[in-house]
Amino acid sequence: QVQLVESGGGLVQAGGSLRLSCAASGRTFSTYSMGWFRQAPGKEREFVAGISWSGGRTSYAESMKGRFTISRDNAKNMVYLQMNSLKPEDTADYYCAAEKVAAPLQYASYYSNWGQGTQVTVSS
Repeated sequence: QVQLVESGGGLVQAGGSLRLSCAASGRTFSTYSMGWFRQAPGKEREFVAGISWSGGRTSYAESMKGRFTISRDNAKNMVYLQMNSLKPEDTADYYCAAEKVAAPLQYASYYSNWGQGTQVTVSS
């Protein structure tokens, strides 16, 4: 098991940027694939980005490619989501997730460890 705590959410104008952080507990962080998901009010949770345990492989939802970047620092037990060119439709609660596998995973049901989320609001 790993405990996850997200931070970095907030209010930003359309076109702006935010960097979300996810701090993970435990000494085996480097053995977990990590993912970012988001959930807007009244909508299902959706995949945003994923990164392999080494950081060598990443995957993105199509609508985030070119705007969002996922990265990790295994020495610090951290994973990040850099979000640029934000749009009002990016408004959601953003969640960090972890699973003890090598490859990045795109489905929420595959992850067994979740953070509490951080809220992102993009104003027009």
